Amino acid sequence: MQCFMGQNRRMGRAMITSTLNQKVKNVACLLKKAKERRMQGVFLAEGLRLFEEMPRDRLAATFVSETFLNREKHRQLLDGIAYEEVSDAVFKHMCDTQTPQGILSIVRRPVYEWADLMQGGRTHLLILEGIQDPGNLGTMFRAAEGAGVTGIIMDQGCVDLFAPKTVRSTMGSICRMPYYRTENLAETLSELKRQQVMLYAAHLNAEKYYDAFDYRGKTAFLIGSEGNGLTDETRS
Repeated sequence: MQCFMGQNRRMGRAMITSTLNQKVKNVACLLKKAKERRMQGVFLAEGLRLFEEMPRDRLAATFVSETFLNREKHRQLLDGIAYEEVSDAVFKHMCDTQTPQGILSIVRRPVYEWADLMQGGRTHLLILEGIQDPGNLGTMFRAAEGAGVTGIIMDQGCVDLFAPKTVRSTMGSICRMPYYRTENLAETLSELKRQQVMLYAAHLNAEKYYDAFDYRGKTAFLIGSEGNGLTDETRS
């Protein structure tokens, strides 16, 4: 388990040109294996927009392509940032997208406690059960941030939050939206009820529309999987 930290800027070191380089192999491993990402406590942030959104104190390592460094504005963006220059061919090997933008970072995961999601009378939670599509999960994170949600709870059936596609879809919300992954959703819902959080569920067999309720006060919204919606246990 290794998180590689570069020196301040490149310090004149040679460009990485081999996919056998240990740092490149580590990125490739993080790209493909959720278990490795969990063990190292990191995720990959690929692309210029994500790099700009990431808190600088969470950057464990940053890699840029030779073409990326050819632009003066990119070099200015990296001022004071530790980075490694990589050949274009090797950089593409390290990325999940078909047309890489030339910059990728290993980012330390944010860690939250249950209390981080609970904000007293202004608690507004999004509770997700069995979300399978990485893009959908990421979109929910950024939509929740825009809607003023105080935290997101996911069950064990939800897709990996730190999969590369999910991270890209959050557009940076992954580092700002508190989250909690529960091992027992039923117990979590019971605890929320004990804390007087009103629960609402999106369901095809519902008899009322969303605009029939008053959402002021402590509130949580439940959304189920794309194919099956909420399970019968959760709905009940």
